[in-house]
Amino acid sequence: MKLEDLDLNLLIVFDRLMREGRVSRVAQALGMSQPAVSHALRRLRTLLDDELFLRQPQGMAPTPYAQQLATPLAQALQILQEALNVRASFDPATSRRCFSLAMTDVGEIYFLPVLMDHLAAVAPGVTLRAVAVGDPGLPEDMAAGRIDLALGTLPRLQTGFFRQTLFRQGYVALMREQHPLARYAAISAARYRRATHVRVVSAGTGHGVVEDALDRLGIDRHVALTVPHYVALGHVLAHADLVATVPERFAERVCGPFSLRSRPLGLSLPESEIAQHWHSHLHRDPGHQWFRARVADLFGRRARAQAGPETPA
Repeated sequence: MKLEDLDLNLLIVFDRLMREGRVSRVAQALGMSQPAVSHALRRLRTLLDDELFLRQPQGMAPTPYAQQLATPLAQALQILQEALNVRASFDPATSRRCFSLAMTDVGEIYFLPVLMDHLAAVAPGVTLRAVAVGDPGLPEDMAAGRIDLALGTLPRLQTGFFRQTLFRQGYVALMREQHPLARYAAISAARYRRATHVRVVSAGTGHGVVEDALDRLGIDRHVALTVPHYVALGHVLAHADLVATVPERFAERVCGPFSLRSRPLGLSLPESEIAQHWHSHLHRDPGHQWFRARVADLFGRRARAQAGPETPA
């Protein structure tokens, strides 16, 4: 089909329906009536010769063809919006924008308290929405504009994404202050082997490199507890003589509230690189640029983002 045969408003309805999944929400978001949204969808179905969305109990489910169209259309609309708003500015003092952030539970503990304090001081109308970073649909959600920024070690985000390193961190042993190993300045490999451990399996993140490194070193541990995330570690370690191997900055946050102690390890474990990641369609967005700069100022060395989207590793 030819572009001159297509009404741009139909693509806006399509893009919004991909995000919202319900005609009623699209109508509310675009200031249209529900019949008008349904009429636009019928026109688009006729033009593209596809059902595009099928009614399901949980909402409107996209067809395979609609899923194929979603990302390139969202990117095209974003580019057009950026072109039209080339002179637009962002005023943090008056903005009521909501930024959606993907991060691990460690990220929530480390980043969110500082970010919320900062926003309260300089951008009181700006709000945040945190989502889990381990969702397999993260790249698609970022490309479609449902998530603005992802924080962490995220090798999945490659082509089409920018990244900016915030900091690098090692891993330490974390335990309660009454633990027998807490009296040592550092934990040797032999003492580490003899301890009883909590193992964290953080799916969808880069923290699995620690388990891989321990396997390569031939470190056999007695693991009494395995958990899928870090959020419960403070409570667990405060009440048991267990050791957890955790990122340094997580240890910084939880030692005080839970009366824990962190100790360096006499093991050759890799560091993790924590970065902020964003999709290329938001690279020049004034509000997004402002927010990324705040994250860089608050949490890391000022690093220059790459000049273009990354290519696959």
